[in-house]
Amino acid sequence: MPRYRLTIEYDGTPFVGWQYQATGLSVQGAIEAAVAIINGGPSVVHGAGRTDAGVHALGQVAHVDLIKEWDPFKLRNALNGNLRPHPVSVLEVLPVPDDFHARFSATRRQYLYRILNRRSPPALDCGKVWWLPMEIDADAMHAAAQQLLGKHDFTTFRAAQCQASSPLKTLDRLDVARYGELIEIRCEARSFLHNQVRSMVGSLKLVGEGKWRSRDLRAALEARDRSRCGPVAPPEGLYLIAVVY
Repeated sequence: MPRYRLTIEYDGTPFVGWQYQATGLSVQGAIEAAVAIINGGPSVVHGAGRTDAGVHALGQVAHVDLIKEWDPFKLRNALNGNLRPHPVSVLEVLPVPDDFHARFSATRRQYLYRILNRRSPPALDCGKVWWLPMEIDADAMHAAAQQLLGKHDFTTFRAAQCQASSPLKTLDRLDVARYGELIEIRCEARSFLHNQVRSMVGSLKLVGEGKWRSRDLRAALEARDRSRCGPVAPPEGLYLIAVVY
């Protein structure tokens, strides 16, 4: 069976997350339904990252096995036609070897978190940013974020329901930068724990408000205690922007 790699963009607002669930529409479920129409039967779509409800993607990657070979251009168009009216778009389709796996072949995952920092609430970006009307110091957030780089036990920033076998992860990038009213937080690692990015962002927000200093963030990390984490940032500001192979 030929295998295809899909690069996918989606608005996570109406979905229960990437992963199929018995109740509620998932991104995976929407794509599998689109695949079934052209494939003559069901086929599992395997994603590189299991984004939570409300989390968006600019560069999610998935793979799927089909019954027959397709021209990638025609397959992309057919899938996008079948995905309407869901806010999901297949950006690229590539044939890949049978040993390619969207999740296990990945070497890097890149996330972006967007904060709108102004007094007025968002209109056009509603549901696409975390709105923070109070004054936020992005430079202080960036300086503190460097405390989290490298290999650590990230238990403090790990959801209680996380199914990863170990809390040890290596964080390669965590940058915070301001662009006018917008604060962007970019992070990169081979893999992340469940809610790790949103947990780190929520704790960095305390630094930006002046409630925490860099040493407080470091102490929270070293405590390896979930109760020491700051409030978890909401999902609507988070984007899976790229998966590297």
